[in-house]
Amino acid sequence: MAGLSMASSLLPLSSSLSIASRGSSFSCPGSLSFPTPSPASKSQQRGALTIRCVRVGGVEIPNNKRVEFSLRYIHGIGRVRARQILCDLSLENKVTKDLSDEELISLRDEVSKYMIEGDLKRFNRLAIERLKEIRCYRGIRHEMGLPCRGQRTKNNCRTLKGKKVSVAGKKKASR
Repeated sequence: MAGLSMASSLLPLSSSLSIASRGSSFSCPGSLSFPTPSPASKSQQRGALTIRCVRVGGVEIPNNKRVEFSLRYIHGIGRVRARQILCDLSLENKVTKDLSDEELISLRDEVSKYMIEGDLKRFNRLAIERLKEIRCYRGIRHEMGLPCRGQRTKNNCRTLKGKKVSVAGKKKASR
């Protein structure tokens, strides 16, 4: 026991460590013990690990999030539409990986009723091309790469206009 007191006086120990001396172990008060996994439990964990990708509307949605938030990964479905889909199906907002096969099928059918992903992108692209063809104000602004919803362009809109280019020879007029 004298070796035990000497070891504890030499080494600073936290309350979660335990000291072993001559076959017997001494644990500090409030210590934590972590179970060591046996080889059988490791194989069970590997067998239980299944990665199941849920595809809804041609998009793989995350398994570890709730359905309401997972549906937002689909282009064309936002917060309001995701909640509307859940209300229409009277689905509980649970984690996506916990959905049953019947619930997944009904979810896929409901999402397919809306214009999403490729169809929506194609629709928007064709609408912009039509505006460009008829040479209306919005179409011209799209062609020029400028904002078309009335924003001011003197100071901002760097995203559309691109990087700032200085004009040579332009000076302020002196009075």
